[in-house]
Parts: sequence; structure tokens; C-alpha cells
Amino acid sequence: MPTESIASPQLWAVTIAVLLGLLALDFVMTRRPHDVPMREAVAWTVFYLALPAAFGVYVWLAHGGRPGVEYFTGYVVEKSLSVDNLFVFMLLISAFAVPSKLVQRVLLYGIVGALMLRGVFIAAGAALLSAGTWAFLVFGAVLIVTAGKVLRDALRGGEHEVNPGDMRVTRLLRRVMPVTDAYDGTRLTVRRAGRRALTPMALVVAAVFLTDVVFAVDSVPAVYGVTSDPYLVFATNAFALLGLRALYFVLRNALSKLRHLNHGLAVILAFIGGKLVLHWAHTVWSWVPDIPTPLSLVVIILTLGVVTATSLVANRREAAAARP
Repeated sequence: MPTESIASPQLWAVTIAVLLGLLALDFVMTRRPHDVPMREAVAWTVFYLALPAAFGVYVWLAHGGRPGVEYFTGYVVEKSLSVDNLFVFMLLISAFAVPSKLVQRVLLYGIVGALMLRGVFIAAGAALLSAGTWAFLVFGAVLIVTAGKVLRDALRGGEHEVNPGDMRVTRLLRRVMPVTDAYDGTRLTVRRAGRRALTPMALVVAAVFLTDVVFAVDSVPAVYGVTSDPYLVFATNAFALLGLRALYFVLRNALSKLRHLNHGLAVILAFIGGKLVLHWAHTVWSWVPDIPTPLSLVVIILTLGVVTATSLVANRREAAAARP
């Protein structure tokens, strides 16, 4: 059955206030479009890694080891899934030919959309869990099916071509309103010949929001497989997403080299899905084993380490074979 939440109404209020403050700061920083230098991106990435680490220490010291382990495990899961989310953002940014100075604003819109959708899915997940332990079986089935799809795409080499003209969301928006040919700063709409028109910025933001929906379906059940506390689910999602804007500029050249990342994510999703199914079965038949969260953390970290190592080895072999 779901565990009691560690969060009081005051803690929820403080957390949401800090989150809104950080998002407001990001909007202020991206108000004037500019190319993000590596030094700036690294500094913000370090900040957004130190912040969730410090929060995890607070959870551990204030609420005990179990919530602390659940938080750190959930954060690792969400961060790994958010990197895959970031890779899709990179493909969309390239496909829509977003000017380099506008990339960080597109990423910020994507992060805000992801946070809003995760909030809705987290609330829905909490409602399902309160209805009965059968929700663990549903979540587990969703993750196992998703893992199969991710692995199938990874074994096929992944389809990384994105054609904006073929996307349903762009075709729908073009039917509703005219679209200008060029970007106009960060504006989503402009007035042309006395009529309101969308800019390409609006199209790419809509495409990013659509991908947010897909990733929310995977990530929320995944972290519910680690903890049933809605507050910890929300916190891990929020902290994993907040640093994506800066992380993009640090990893944009390295993301394409993590060729086995999806293989690892498929393993992680399948493992957590199996964990959820076993947990449901444990509530029905007590003799069925229940996988402890510390073991989940070990499996997840080892999986990410292995796929990173195999990706580096594969890249070196490919580089060596390409030499004359």
C-alpha cells in the first residue's frame, strides 16, 4: 500500500515557491537571446546537480534513510530518462532549424511544459494508488511495454530523422493559423497584413510539448516504482528537469555518442516494471519477493555505467576502423 507522504503543506508550498522562483530566473536569463558559452552552461549544470544533492541530504537527515534512498534512486531514474528527453529536444531543434540564440528559450518552454504535465500525471498516479494496489500492476505493465518499444527501436538503430512537415501537430497548426517563414526573436505570434500569424517558434514549442506528453507517460510510473510518496515523485521530476537547459549545452556534442543509452533505458524501465508487478503480487501473496529500493539503485547505476562504457568502446572501434 502507498506509504505516508513526508511532506507537510508548508513543505509543498516552499518547494513550489522555490521551483517557480527558479523558473522565473530562467525566463529572465533567456529574455535576451544569446549563445550560451560552455563556462556558463557548466556553472549552471553544477548548480542544478548540487541543489538536488543537497535536498536529498535534507530528506535523509530530516525524514530518515528510507525516504532518502527512495529520493536518490528516483532522481537517478528521472535524470537518466530526462537525458533521453533532451536528445529528442535536440532532434527537434535541429529539424526546425532553431537559431542558436533561441535554443535556450525553446528548452525552457519544453521544461515548463514537462513540469506541468508531470504534475497532472503525478496527481493521477496518486489517485490510482489510493484506489488499490492493482495500480502497481497497471504501472508495471505500462513500463514493460514501453521498455519493449524502446529496445526494439534501439536494436533497429533508432529512427532519428524528424521532418517537421510530417508532424501532425505542425499540420494542424498550419490549418488553424498562417505561419511565417522566419523566426522573430522569442515571439510565438506576430501580426502580418492585419492578421495574427504563428512563427516557427510556436511550431517547435508545440512539437516539444507533444514529446513531453510521451515522456510523462513513461517517467511518472517509473518513479512510482521507486516510491509511492507523491511529494518525492514530484521533487525528483522537478529537480531532474530543472537543469536540462544548461545540461543541453554541456552535452549537445556528447548526446549522439551515447549510442547505447536507449538499450540501458529499456533495461531500467523493464526492471522497474518487473519490480512494480512483483510488489503488487507481494501484496496479494506474501511469499512473492519484494525488490528493495537500495537494490534498485544499484541495478540502475550499474546499467547506466555499463551502457556508457559500451558506448565509448563502440565509438573508439568505429573511429579506429575509419582511419586509413
